[in-house]
Amino acid sequence: MATEQKAESTEQINGSNPTVGFVGKVEAKYHDLKEHAETYPYVWASYMVVYGGFGLWFAYRWRKLRRTEDRVRGLQERLRKLAQAEELASKISSKPTNVDKPPHSH
Repeated sequence: MATEQKAESTEQINGSNPTVGFVGKVEAKYHDLKEHAETYPYVWASYMVVYGGFGLWFAYRWRKLRRTEDRVRGLQERLRKLAQAEELASKISSKPTNVDKPPHSH
């Protein structure tokens, strides 16, 4: 019965302030992970190498994609300007200049 009262008082303490329980769980998990990392350093080093490699590869590909997108945007802008210039030139050259000539009548 004493253990039941102890468990109930512990639940009341944790139940009344849920952040203490959460912080306690996080601290316990951190302590467990720290102990595991100190016990098995090669495992954690391999994690860092593998996931660090993935991170570097992802960053490289992301940067290359952004550069390619910027280059494509620049080329599209040049093409748009060139098309506008051609359209303007074709409008100017196809403008009828025979306004001064009288219409041909039979």
